[in-house]
Amino acid sequence: MTTPEDFVAAEAALLDAGRFDDWLALFTEDGHYWVPLQGAAQADPYSHNSIAYEDRLLLQLRIERLKNPRAHSQHPASRCQHVLQRSRIESDDAAGGELVLRTPFLYVEARGEQQLMLAGSYRHLLVRTASGWAIRQKRVDLLNAGQALPAIQLFI
Repeated sequence: MTTPEDFVAAEAALLDAGRFDDWLALFTEDGHYWVPLQGAAQADPYSHNSIAYEDRLLLQLRIERLKNPRAHSQHPASRCQHVLQRSRIESDDAAGGELVLRTPFLYVEARGEQQLMLAGSYRHLLVRTASGWAIRQKRVDLLNAGQALPAIQLFI
């Protein structure tokens, strides 16, 4: 089994390569992608608005929109690059088969002549499966989450 740190690096590489279907396959059936509006200070996705809180169905819909040749927001197509710092395990429940991994990052998204850079930390809730690691929740705590942000086309 690959290490959780290598798993998170491979996940970012899938996004950078635009392999969104392969990226979605990393999530458990009950998996969520969450970008809190209050960043690290937000305790849950229910008591306050979020920038994004998406289950597998909503993620699949976003991916289908990105792949649609008529998607105006993708002319020209967006590209991204994730730069990750070393991941650290925040908690490991070996008996329950779950761990939380924190990874500081820089994210760059480019479309045409425009470029956006964001910084923050990922918190991956990973579960051990028979085939390796899977994402139960990917939380993206943006450094400037409370500020007005431009439209983010891809997945931070």
